[in-house]
Amino acid sequence: MRALAFLAAALLAAATPSWAPAWAGDATRGAALAEARNCGACHGANGISPVPLMPSLAGQQAEFLLVQLIMFREGLRPVPAMVEPARGLTDAEIEDLAAFYAALPSGPAATDPRNEALATRGAELSAARNCGTCHRPDYSGQAQVPRINHQREDFLVHTLAEYRDNLRVGMDTQMNGVMHGLTNADIRAIAHYLAHR
Repeated sequence: MRALAFLAAALLAAATPSWAPAWAGDATRGAALAEARNCGACHGANGISPVPLMPSLAGQQAEFLLVQLIMFREGLRPVPAMVEPARGLTDAEIEDLAAFYAALPSGPAATDPRNEALATRGAELSAARNCGTCHRPDYSGQAQVPRINHQREDFLVHTLAEYRDNLRVGMDTQMNGVMHGLTNADIRAIAHYLAHR
């Protein structure tokens, strides 16, 4: 019986794929490409967005960025502001951009004053919705699951409301289900909490 269990474990280990990404972008080339494509006009030169409703990309998960850029390039994610920037990007260029933004330090927590009552409510709602299960307990994300801490608060409000209202889907509809039933006030609380993490 033990031999059978050992054999099963060995076969499972041999069949388990490596979770290291099968791509390797170059952050230096990505920086040059981001400058040439003027990505900083919306996302900030250092990946910290100064533009309302535009996400900060600094410290974002590389695999998440890779998938999003491919979806923009292929017209699978209809965001007008990303049509031209993503047009014609090669796979290697997408890998380089993802490597560049992932290597940048994520932005500081929001600089506007933290509302303790709102942040506490946001923390409670985030815990009740198990946000940390996929986005990690510190909300730094993993693989294709994005970093949501240190993100622009207005962007989070907009994005979470789109998920709730079924105007946006991710790789699946899990986020739509998680956001279902939340009020605008709930969403503002979650966004405030995450932006100030």
